[in-house]
Amino acid sequence: MKRRYFINKTAMGTAALVGFPTIVPAHVLGKDAPSNKINIGQIGCGRIARDHDIHDTIRFDSARYVAVCDVDAKRVADAKVLIDSFYKEKTGKEKYMDTKVYEDYREMLLNKDIDAVVISTPDHWHSQPAMEAALAGKDIYLQKPTSLTVREGQQLRDIVKSKNVILQVGTQQRAMPQFRIAAELVRNGRIGKIHTVKIGLPGDPAGPEAIEMPIPSNLNYDRWLGSTPEVPYT
Repeated sequence: MKRRYFINKTAMGTAALVGFPTIVPAHVLGKDAPSNKINIGQIGCGRIARDHDIHDTIRFDSARYVAVCDVDAKRVADAKVLIDSFYKEKTGKEKYMDTKVYEDYREMLLNKDIDAVVISTPDHWHSQPAMEAALAGKDIYLQKPTSLTVREGQQLRDIVKSKNVILQVGTQQRAMPQFRIAAELVRNGRIGKIHTVKIGLPGDPAGPEAIEMPIPSNLNYDRWLGSTPEVPYT
């Protein structure tokens, strides 16, 4: 399912996943917004956010970015410039709005003006902010994977159901036509018997060892590590 499908369907009042309410909760439309725009908070402002999620969301008139969050001060500042510049150009106003900046997503989730969040963090920071966003009553677009363990995924599922919020996970390679067709060709034996599968991920490990580097002053590395074992920055 494409990222833009989530925001489009949310605006139309349709749940992104089977089993969720087909009517969007009232808080998604914004209690005091005459334009009924969905106020979005961005959690994680790295490459995936900049190259995909922000661009795929911000272009919808039904959505409006109001906050960005990242443990890297440079990345969050760049995301703010990207968003504010977009709205400035779109509206022709020198200062259409002032996108709020956060280092800690928990502080962002306290912002009652935010209706939904887009989570584009590293894989080990997916399920926890998603669960806390659901507990805060925010609807969620979550980058894959949903979680790193089955138990985490089950916990997220249970919280989402109990809080009656919308969750969409960006499983594009499970829904896009070319991947579905390829899977059907294999399952139906149209390409013959598969005897070897080669996987090109995570890439070629060969090459020189990484040079040790200091932690950048703009990065809260302890917060970035989260629940993972402590490892050197490089």
